[in-house]
Amino acid sequence: MTKPKSHLWAWLWASRPRTLVAAAVPVAVGSALAWKDACFRADTMLVALLGALLIQVGTNLSNDYFDWRRGADNEARLGPARATQQGWLPPKAVLSAALLCFVLAFVSGLYLVWVAGWPILCVGLLSLVAGYIYTGGPFPLAYHGLGDIFVFVFFGLVAVGGTYFVQSFRWSADAFWLGSMVGAWGVALLAVNNVRDAKTDAQANKRTLVVRFGEAFGRWQYVLMLVWSYGLALKLCWGKFPWAWLVFFSLPLAIVSARGLFVLRGSALNAVLGRTAFLMASFGFLLALGVVL
Repeated sequence: MTKPKSHLWAWLWASRPRTLVAAAVPVAVGSALAWKDACFRADTMLVALLGALLIQVGTNLSNDYFDWRRGADNEARLGPARATQQGWLPPKAVLSAALLCFVLAFVSGLYLVWVAGWPILCVGLLSLVAGYIYTGGPFPLAYHGLGDIFVFVFFGLVAVGGTYFVQSFRWSADAFWLGSMVGAWGVALLAVNNVRDAKTDAQANKRTLVVRFGEAFGRWQYVLMLVWSYGLALKLCWGKFPWAWLVFFSLPLAIVSARGLFVLRGSALNAVLGRTAFLMASFGFLLALGVVL
């Protein structure tokens, strides 16, 4: 990729704005459930969204820095260019910006702690630590095959359940199941990344599940996550969320995306990644609408 248009553009690129759907969707779904249960609060929803976006950007910047430092991002990279690896931004500045995002997320979360109590403090601190050690620290999760669990738990179960909790002040089984659907899409996104980067990850000793078990595993993992999400949506249609069928408007594109993951190779998988991000947004907001209705 060519040199960035400006210093500001380089920072915007490093924040990976296209990934912010992974932060926005769970807040939308958790808030939709709060609306359905007549406990929706706009103030805590907005603060939860701000915190989620800051943690996502902080994780992205941290990932940008540590993957460069550990050699996972190099000249052989097939995915979108990374600001640190390309030399667009000073490495220490990228790491400092990541830490600043985590600090701002903590500060904004203090309002949620004041409103909803100590459980949110525990959830928030765990989320911040997990965001940092995803690729940083002495035991980076992504380098030991634990990235999938991190994404499923923190960008699915915790994000949806936490958003619901700060509005309702209680935990919910419905939030758990809805969160598992959202988390599955996050894992699907990660699976595409891991399949595309399998060779360079192996060279950098980044032992993702795809590196451990092969690219075929990653492709079927993707299919399994889609089957889980749509299958659970079908179950919800026959329960307390009859309008959950709305998510099936996204199914044709999901089939095309899954087929692309099996057919395409190398940098061509970036198209599948983009479609999957769009699918996550479509599925998530259709699910939120179905819950509200």
